[in-house]
Amino acid sequence: MVSEIYTHKNTSPKPCANNGLLAGRRVVIQPNMSACGWLSDAGSPALEGFVALEDATVVARMRDAGAELVGSSRMSELGFGLAGDTANRILSGGEADIALVTDTMGEARVAAAGSAVFGFKPSFGMVSRSGLVGLVPSMECYGILGKKMEDIIDTLSVIAGKDKDDPSMPDETFPDFAAARKPLKMPCTAGVLKECVDLLQDRERKAFRTGLARLEEAGLTIREVNFSEFDLFRVVHHIVASVEASSSAGKYDGVRYGHRSSSGKNWNEMYLNSRGESFGSGIKTFLFQGAYFQFESYPAFENACRNRRRLVRTSADLLGSVDLLVFPTRRLEHDAWRAATINHIYDAFLLTLPANVTGQPSLHVPSLALHAGTDIGVQLVGLRLDDPRLLSIGMKLSSTAQGGASHEV
Repeated sequence: MVSEIYTHKNTSPKPCANNGLLAGRRVVIQPNMSACGWLSDAGSPALEGFVALEDATVVARMRDAGAELVGSSRMSELGFGLAGDTANRILSGGEADIALVTDTMGEARVAAAGSAVFGFKPSFGMVSRSGLVGLVPSMECYGILGKKMEDIIDTLSVIAGKDKDDPSMPDETFPDFAAARKPLKMPCTAGVLKECVDLLQDRERKAFRTGLARLEEAGLTIREVNFSEFDLFRVVHHIVASVEASSSAGKYDGVRYGHRSSSGKNWNEMYLNSRGESFGSGIKTFLFQGAYFQFESYPAFENACRNRRRLVRTSADLLGSVDLLVFPTRRLEHDAWRAATINHIYDAFLLTLPANVTGQPSLHVPSLALHAGTDIGVQLVGLRLDDPRLLSIGMKLSSTAQGGASHEV
């Protein structure tokens, strides 16, 4: 069943198990996550009418853990940005307890900031991407939205872990999430990037500083830190992501599946017309940009990759002097749901891009930085594969977040 906010509505979301970790919890996914028998068009004409033949690894694991899959939300084309995305509306409307969304630029955290819920992007490589219709393989991952920290932790505990069907997963030992369910009791120092605070307008800065004060009330020590190359995150993400997207989208040729043009005098014209009709203007622009860096300015792509490595190293070094980094989640003047151009999309996700570039875990904590009823958000970033510690800090802050509305600026 299709509606304004669903691409597929499950009329009988019966769980496979009644005693699993997610038993009794309703989960909404996106149509770029394969669920057997459901439309899986990833919000793109390129995959019109495509129905998944089997469950993605994460979907199968959630079913086995007792989750009730209520359906697929609408989404931005191929998961790039939040235009047209309805997962947060389903969550806010009380039709689901947990939403699984693709986080390529920070979509999970920005969507969470717009819904007064927790939003989490796990470390890259911690969750299998098998069965995900992807666009930017080295930066995208499953993001989790939940009304309670327990929703985030339990969902990640279920979907994380090695998967033989995803050979891209790292060989590193994955952490145990048992400790994440207990609030962190040891002292914690949070580094606030001066370069991020400088980007905020006066009213946003006031709201964010209120959020920092609430972190201090919860026992965290706040320290200002510098990241002189912060501006590089946007450049690196844009170049690397566009190249990966251009390469990934090459498979949508109108021959094997998805949209096939009805015009054209021969096979070659059919192929060219199918490609031209398969994407919206935003994605098409992004793919053209990626092709340019692949074939006309490859040294710029190589340089972006070198800069990315340096950003990863600098972020890790910063986390050698503090326990976590703190960012605002969004800026009020940039609406991610209305962003219509590539530049506007990057404007809307400027503060969440770093964790996708470096592969670090990032948690949005709601209701700490409110302004006139709008949450600009407080976003915590930890060391890669140190997700349990970050989530444990989130548990420590959850009671503070629940009381944040009464301290609105």
